[in-house]
Amino acid sequence: MTSLAATAPIPLPAIPHPLRWLIALTAGIVSALILAALVRHVATGSPTLSARSIWLPIHLGAAIPIVPLGAWVLVRRKGDRLHRLLGRIWAALMMVVALSSFGLVGMLGHLGPIHILSLAVTVGIPRAVWLARAGQIRAHLRGMVIIYGSAVAAALFAFVPGRVLGAWLFG
Repeated sequence: MTSLAATAPIPLPAIPHPLRWLIALTAGIVSALILAALVRHVATGSPTLSARSIWLPIHLGAAIPIVPLGAWVLVRRKGDRLHRLLGRIWAALMMVVALSSFGLVGMLGHLGPIHILSLAVTVGIPRAVWLARAGQIRAHLRGMVIIYGSAVAAALFAFVPGRVLGAWLFG
């Protein structure tokens, strides 16, 4: 015998509470470092972007908002229209960052180890979007968390001496 009662919707997976705090904390720290580097760059007149290729302003313009925006998308409610809109914006920014990185000259020459991350992002973002559309939400969430964590790690490496944000922040 079948029941005519409506079944409850399957709840979307959420980021565990301790991981939410970690995401928020790292996003705050990295965002504060980026803001401090930008303020110091403007205040001290350190080398400008005009002396470098067009790829650097494109890369930085897309990279700067990905840390706070990605954190917001990960810690807020999932599955609603705002989540999908902000997720699409974040994914597009990540693709711009990844693709523009191939136009940058790294510390080790043109291509360096960081470009492995760029390749992973150019494959991972479309895959994670496909997973969400295919209804594989847990796999989508796992992929996006990994990509976000990689982006935060890459942002922290941008403060290494010899890199642009490092030079802006530390002189």
